[in-house]
Amino acid sequence: MNPHDKHIKTICKLLRSCGYRYDLHNVFSDCMETAAIALSNSVDHANRDAREKRYLDIVGRYERDVVEIFPQVLAEIVLALEAEPGDVLGAVFAELGLKSATRGQFFTPYDICRAMAEMTLGDTEKLAELIERNGFVRASEPACGAGAMIIALAEAMRARGINYQQYLHVTAVDIDPCAVHMAYIQLTLMHIPAVVIVGNSLSMEMRECWYTPAHILGGWSTKLARREAEDAARALLNPPSDSTAKDTSAEAGTDELPRQLRFF
Repeated sequence: MNPHDKHIKTICKLLRSCGYRYDLHNVFSDCMETAAIALSNSVDHANRDAREKRYLDIVGRYERDVVEIFPQVLAEIVLALEAEPGDVLGAVFAELGLKSATRGQFFTPYDICRAMAEMTLGDTEKLAELIERNGFVRASEPACGAGAMIIALAEAMRARGINYQQYLHVTAVDIDPCAVHMAYIQLTLMHIPAVVIVGNSLSMEMRECWYTPAHILGGWSTKLARREAEDAARALLNPPSDSTAKDTSAEAGTDELPRQLRFF
């Protein structure tokens, strides 16, 4: 039996108990947003006031017994991810029947995410060399959904003896705020340093940024700024030839549409 199953069933039961009074999709979305706000407000002081106001606006829509269900749902998510890392909220979303072609929401099955993560990581020695050279590696996910690909990537790194909490930073984007909240919750609970963005990867639009506690507590804004400065300095000292520049551009994905997952 999957260790997540009992927790997923409990979460679905809790949320469905509100379905006869409120739209289930709205209840789920609001539950995810309030959980994300609660986690964010523990460390992200810059956004705390605005998010606290948003939290009070959301809970003000519901009767008290429904609001009391939200922390119970979060507790079950915590227990599920403690039992075994995985895409718990993607499974809940599917179990509740909330997937919709009209919303463009199709979450990749976690087994496929595992296989894709292994292929993305490639050779362990080369990965170790990249970490040695840069201090850490970065992953970019232009359509993150509930964060399944990122979770699988972190798990694949751990299986290779690499601490993703220290040596991985993620930038994840999704156009759907609910998906961003789902991903933020799961990446936060797995202590993955990440910035999760509500935005459009194709138009490069950004509407809202969510910084995981691991990002804030780990000083990742400074680490990323230092790496960008070092990369810029290297480019000035060793300008690439035309052919190398083309190869680098292709590798970075600057001449193509955003890929499902990019690792660099």
